[in-house]
Amino acid sequence: MRNNAGRGGIGLFAYAIFYLAFLYVPVLFLPLFSFNDSVFISFPLTGFTTQWYGQMLADGAMLHALGNSLQVGAIASLVSTMLAIPTAKALTRYRVPGGATILGIVNLSLFIPEIVLGISLLILLNTAGVPRSLATIMLGHIVVCVPFAITVLMSRFDGFDKNLEEASLDLGENGWMTFWRVTFPLVLPGIISSLLLSFMVSFDDFMIAFFLSGDEATLPIYIWGQMRFPYKLPAVLALGALILIVSTVLVVFAESLRSRGLKDRHKMVGA
Repeated sequence: MRNNAGRGGIGLFAYAIFYLAFLYVPVLFLPLFSFNDSVFISFPLTGFTTQWYGQMLADGAMLHALGNSLQVGAIASLVSTMLAIPTAKALTRYRVPGGATILGIVNLSLFIPEIVLGISLLILLNTAGVPRSLATIMLGHIVVCVPFAITVLMSRFDGFDKNLEEASLDLGENGWMTFWRVTFPLVLPGIISSLLLSFMVSFDDFMIAFFLSGDEATLPIYIWGQMRFPYKLPAVLALGALILIVSTVLVVFAESLRSRGLKDRHKMVGA
């Protein structure tokens, strides 16, 4: 039986390695070709160069689109997290009538294909006479980001010791100051994780932005438009390589904060 268990462990490990390689090895070609001294993406590599990074920094339109994405992502993540905090607290701390139904409706946007969601939001905005702009993209991204924010924050609020808040109230603090001085510091890792993950969801989105954008384009829309011009592709690869590195750092940081928050919560409950 030990031999069978050992073989099963080796097989599972091999499968995990294969699965990770299948997911991430193709992504590694992005930074690789960003240093290739050729406008064509093909092997063998013709040489090493950093000129595409210089071309990227000199592309004003690309940097403007990057700024639009940063602006949309920052506002969408902030609003989504602000909406998710009271929702997550209510659903985890109190017996809300129809709480499961409310949560299911909120999470519905995760299961609707983005092309359907984008078309639906476009029809709604056109019917209401709202012109498309960065603001409409923010609105669409908030709809998509709120379920992610709620999920992250519910994992932080779940198991929260209510005695700490009750003790603060017994000592004379009002509800707002109790939240600010007691609840907020304890759920802060979850809030930061929610902000980072919501930002990445917004920053990477293409489909919603494609339907709701007006004259101002976000970075994914700009990159999609530049794919028609082969000579601009290397600069896009350079920017993509930088975004890949930053995205990986942010996701790892957000996950580490969430895990640290869960460990702190278990310690608090055990104490």
